[in-house]
Amino acid sequence: MRFNEAQQEAVDFYQGPCLTLAGPGSGKTAVITHRTKNLIEKYGVSPSEILVVTFTKAAAMEMKERFLSLTNQTSTTATFGTFHAVFFTVLKYAYHYRAENIIRDEQKVVFIRNLLRHFPIDYEDENECIQTLLSEISGVKNSNIPIEHYYSSNFPEHTFRDVFMNYQKMLQKNRLIDFDDMLVYTYELFSQRKDILALWQKKFRYILIDEFQDINGLQYEIIRMLAAPENNLFVVGDDDQSIYRFRQARPEIMLNFEKDYADAKRIVLNYNYRSDGNIVAAAGRLIAHNTGRFAKDIKAFHPAKEAVVCKTYRTQREENLGLIHALKEYTAAGGDWSDAAVLFRTNTQPRLLMQQLMEYNIPFRTRDNIPNIYEHWIAKDMESYLRIAHGSRRRADFLQIMNRPNRYIGRDSLEEDTVAFGVWADYYDKMEQSWIARRIDRLYHDCKMLAGMKPFAAVNYIRKGIGYDDYIKEYADQRGMNEEELLDILEQLTDMTKEFDSFDDWQEQKEKYLKELQRAMEKQRTKGEGVVLSTLHSSKGLEYDVVFLIDVNEKIMPYKKAVLDADLEEERRMFYVGMTRAKKQLYLFSVELLNNHSAEPSRFLKELQET
Repeated sequence: MRFNEAQQEAVDFYQGPCLTLAGPGSGKTAVITHRTKNLIEKYGVSPSEILVVTFTKAAAMEMKERFLSLTNQTSTTATFGTFHAVFFTVLKYAYHYRAENIIRDEQKVVFIRNLLRHFPIDYEDENECIQTLLSEISGVKNSNIPIEHYYSSNFPEHTFRDVFMNYQKMLQKNRLIDFDDMLVYTYELFSQRKDILALWQKKFRYILIDEFQDINGLQYEIIRMLAAPENNLFVVGDDDQSIYRFRQARPEIMLNFEKDYADAKRIVLNYNYRSDGNIVAAAGRLIAHNTGRFAKDIKAFHPAKEAVVCKTYRTQREENLGLIHALKEYTAAGGDWSDAAVLFRTNTQPRLLMQQLMEYNIPFRTRDNIPNIYEHWIAKDMESYLRIAHGSRRRADFLQIMNRPNRYIGRDSLEEDTVAFGVWADYYDKMEQSWIARRIDRLYHDCKMLAGMKPFAAVNYIRKGIGYDDYIKEYADQRGMNEEELLDILEQLTDMTKEFDSFDDWQEQKEKYLKELQRAMEKQRTKGEGVVLSTLHSSKGLEYDVVFLIDVNEKIMPYKKAVLDADLEEERRMFYVGMTRAKKQLYLFSVELLNNHSAEPSRFLKELQET
C-alpha cells in the first residue's frame, strides 16, 4: 500500500508518545495496522507486548482481521480489544471474575424495576424511567465522582443516591459487576497495587488507541498508568469528531494530550480519501467555526464534482417526498438502496418518513432503535378515545382516558369489565356528585362527535375541543417536564393520521407500520438491502455514496437543549460527522414548519457556505 508523507511518518513512528490527528476518510485504520506490523517486523517488538484498543467489539475485530490479513497470519499474540475487554482481563487475573459475573442488561432492568416500588419517583413510562436511571448511574461511575458529592439532574437528590447505593449493594451481594465497574475497579486496583500495575506495564509496552477523541477521563487515567514509565502511547483520532459527551467523552483530553506529554510528536493525516471535494470544502468551512479544536487544513483527494444540495421544504411531509424523489432518481441511475443513508439528530424524527417510505415501497433498515410511537402513553390515550367513540366499552379504555383531562372520576366507579355511560353517570348522581355525572355525560357526547370524524379531525378535536393539550401542559408543569417534548409527540401522531379516511384505515396502516418497524429492527445488524436510517451518533465511522441530512433546522441541529458554548460546539461536530459520511452526494434538507410550528433553518447551513 502506498502512503502519503504524513501516513508514512505515522506508520514509521517507533517510541514515545505520539498524537496522530486523523480527519474523516484519512486512512487511520490502515495506519494503525501497518504501524503494528512495523513495530514487530522493523523494530523487533514482541507482538505480545502490543495493545491495540478501540471502543467497540466490531471495530476491534475488524482491526485484528486487517492486521492478520496484512501479515498473512491466522493468529497473533498482539492484543486487540475494547477498553472494557482489556480491563476485564485485568480483573479476571486479580479477582478471578468470569463471564457469569457480568450482570446482564435484563437483570439490571428487573432490579431497578423492583427498586422503584420502594422509592417516591413519579413517572408515566416505567421503561423510560428505568433507562434514565441506569444511564445516570453509568454517568456517575464513569465520571468517578463519589455518590455523596453527586447531584442528580433527573431525580430527587436523596432518592437517586438511595437507588444508586441499593444497586451497588445488589451487585456486591451477588458478586456481579457491570461494564462501568470494569473501569472503576481497574482504576482502583492500579492505584492501590503498584506491583500488579507493574506487571501489566511490562506486558503492554506499546499501546495504540483508535478513536482517541471518544475517551473519557477514567479510561484515560487508567491508560496513563498503564503506559508509564516508557509512555509508548500512540493515539489516533479526530477532535472534530468527538460527539459522545453524554458518555463523558471529552475532546479536552485530546486537546491537552501534548500538555500531559510535552515530548509528544504530532502528526496530521490531512487528506480525505472518501468524499467529493465540494463536501470536504463545505465541511471544513463549517467546523472552522468551532474554537476548541486543533486547526487543520483537510484536503480532498477526489475532485469537486457534485455540489452540496441545500433545499427548504414547507413541511416534513413535503421534505420526505423530496427525499423519496431523489432516492428514486439515484436508483434509476444505477445506484443501490444500501449505498444511501438518511441521517437525523434524534431517533424519533424518522417516524413519518418511515411511513412514507412504506407507501412508496422503498426498503429501509435502521441503525438505531426507533421508539414505537404507538407504545407511548399519549398514543394510547388517543386510541382509547377513538375506540370508545367507535363502540368499545372495555373498562381498560375508560380507565386510560377518564381523567385526561382531569374529570375527578374515581377508579372505584368502574367495577364492571364493561362500561355503560348511563350506569356510570347514575353512580355519581346517587353519590350526590351530579357535577361529575355531567362530565361523564359530556364525555359521552364528545365521543359521539368523534365517531363521525376522520382520524386527523378526531385527534385535533380531542386536543382542542376536549382539552387534551391543556392537560399535557398541566401534566408537564406538575412534574417539571418539558411540555414541548410531549406536544411534539402529539404533533407527530396528528400528522401521521392525515392520510386516513377512517379509524379502521388508520389501525390497518398502524399494524403494517409496526410490522415494518419490527422488520427494520431485525435488519439492524445485517447488511441487507435498504436505505439506511441512522442518528448522527450511530453514523460515525461509516460511509455512503449518497447522504441526506433531514430537518436541518434550529432546535434540531443544533438541538434545543444545546445552550452552552461547549454543547453548541459538540452539535457542530455532530453535523460535521454527518456531512463527512457522504462520498459522492450530500443533501441538506430543512423545513419551514416543524411539527406544525414555524422553524428557522439551521445556522450550520449559513456557516458551511461562508468563505
